[in-house]
Order: sequence, then structure tokens, then C-alpha cells
Amino acid sequence: MPAYQPINIQPKRILVITLRYLGDTLLVTPLLSSLQQAYPDAEIDVLLPSSNTAMLEGNPDINHLITVPAKIKAIEFCKLLFSLYKRYDLAISTQAGDRPSLIAITAGKASIGFVPDDNAKAWWKKLLLTRSLVFSSDYGHAVLENLRFCQLLNIKPCYRLTAPSATTPLASLPMQPYVVLHIMPQWRFKQWHSEGWRQLIAFLTAQGYGIVLTGSGQAAELQALQDLNLPTDVINLAGQLSLAQLSELIGKAAFFLGPDTGITHLAAATGTLTFALFGPTDPAKWAPWPVGYQSDKPPFASRGSGLVNNVYLIQGQTKETCLPCQLEGCNRHRNSHSQCLDDLTADRVIEFISDTIDYTQPGISG
Repeated sequence: MPAYQPINIQPKRILVITLRYLGDTLLVTPLLSSLQQAYPDAEIDVLLPSSNTAMLEGNPDINHLITVPAKIKAIEFCKLLFSLYKRYDLAISTQAGDRPSLIAITAGKASIGFVPDDNAKAWWKKLLLTRSLVFSSDYGHAVLENLRFCQLLNIKPCYRLTAPSATTPLASLPMQPYVVLHIMPQWRFKQWHSEGWRQLIAFLTAQGYGIVLTGSGQAAELQALQDLNLPTDVINLAGQLSLAQLSELIGKAAFFLGPDTGITHLAAATGTLTFALFGPTDPAKWAPWPVGYQSDKPPFASRGSGLVNNVYLIQGQTKETCLPCQLEGCNRHRNSHSQCLDDLTADRVIEFISDTIDYTQPGISG
């Protein structure tokens, strides 16, 4: 990574802006921990979509959450800017978009943020931000992208993700040992095939594991899970848990398996052994971050499957050399199938699991 001229600042109030998806909210927690570690007396607030607040529940590095609607109207956005005007010593935009940049510029006496690699669009941000970083996938994983701000501030990076924690724990947990499966991603192009899930569940049940399903609870997702016609002893908790409760559930599971989704990132952050099924998405940029991994290099390469600490990345199969294509499926839209995931067999996934899990734990037959 290139060297940057650091900002000499000792902020008492810091605002971090993250306005994207649920998984992105979790991936910004190493930056929050870095800031808290460097400025232990500072008040750290986070501005984010109201739908993402559950991902930061119980986070010890945060003082306040400032929420905005996912689609905020122009007049409401102007009111937000007015209410935040120079309230913070430092404001950080973790996205290169116009709105997060404007919030950082307005809210912070000093402001830093990403700018797009396009001078025609970035000139005013470079002019108004105190310091800016060109957003580029060349820097590798999204966690490392966010931690580039540590160089600007001349502070030590913290590579640990912080999963949400519940003030009220789960009333009861499934009888152990159990496995948590998150079957349905938000978008079809990240989805593994139904037959694979059925074969995998049959294998795990034969090994003595209880099966627990998680999900968003949306009507279409609940119907899709019902259409799988799974055994009656499978516990379906889709839509019934908060993210903090889900974190507790996964944290006490034998292991977790899911597709490229925010919940799989959450699973990895709990420290539980996590099997992540990846198709078109580039693992070097978006693979779940393993607990205990501390490096300025991505934990996984763009191609290939393998285990790093508690995360086993299982990449899809295809006869073509197209992985990772970084496209929205073979038909280039979110409801498309992805041939690399369609071709990933249950036998291959089961082989990875069998070669990795501890056969000495109860419920496992050799």
C-alpha cells in the first residue's frame, strides 16, 4: 500500500458513516475498534441505515447510532446535514458515494473519505475532504480497504470483527451438537441448489447432528424453505431471531454453512467454524474474515478453496475459467442462476466438511 501524509489529530468526537448493506456494516467494525483503541477517550458515533442497526447491537466501541432511512428524501437529507454541522472533530466516510461524502464534509471539522477513481466525479470531494483515498479493489479485502484510514490517522489497525451481542440471551438452545445452515441469500445468483442442501442435510443428520435453519423471515424465503420438503426434525428459526441472538446461536454451534451473505460474515466473526459457499463473488475482496487473522493481505485468493483459521472458503465449480466473474450470475441480473454454484456437487461440499471437522466430537462417526 502507498504511504500517506498522516493527519495530526486527537479527536474527542468521531463520526463513522456506512450506508451500504448489512454485511458492510459488520466489515466496518475493525475500523471502529481501531479508532477506539487509538482514541480511548473519544466518543464514537456511527451513521447508518436504520435497517442495519441490529448488526452493531452491544458493540462496545460505539457510543451512539444515528439512523437514516434506506431511501432518504432530499429535504430530510438537508435537515440531517444541518443537524450534524461541525458536531464532530473527525468524520469518516467509508463509501465513495456523494451522500456519505457530503455527510462527512458537513459533520466533521476534519473529514476523510473514499473518492471514486474518476477525476471528473471526484474533484469536489478531493477539494472539500481534509484527506481522501481513491477507492479501488486493488487493495484487496473490504476489511483492509476500510483499515487504510488507519494510515491516514497514523494509528494501529485492529483486524478483529465484532459480532453483535444480545443484552437478553436466548431462552434455550437446540440440543447439541447442532449445525446452523443459512440456505437463502438475498439474491438468487448467490444461491446453491436445493438438491445440494437436501443431500447435505441427510449426511449431517446421519452423523448425529441436529439441523437448525436461519433466514430473514421474508414471505418468499419462508416459502422457499418450506418447498425444500426437509425432514420434520429440522428446526427452522428463520425470521425468529435478532442478529444478536443469531450470533449466540451460531457461536455455540458445531459449525455453520452458508452462501455469500452477511450472515456468513457474521458466523465467521463469532469464531465458529464457518463453511462459505462462493460463486461469482471474488473471495479476495469479500470472503468472510477469519478470527485471529492479522495481515495487510487478503486471507483468501481469488481462485480456489481452502481453510484459513475458522473459515473454509468453498468456491463453486465450472468448466470455464470464469471464477470469480464478479457479475450478477450468468444472466447478469440478481435473479439469475450461477453455473459455478449449480455445478458444485453435494459430494464435494461433504468432502470438504468431512476433511475438516473434528471427528472426536460427539455425534460424529468416522
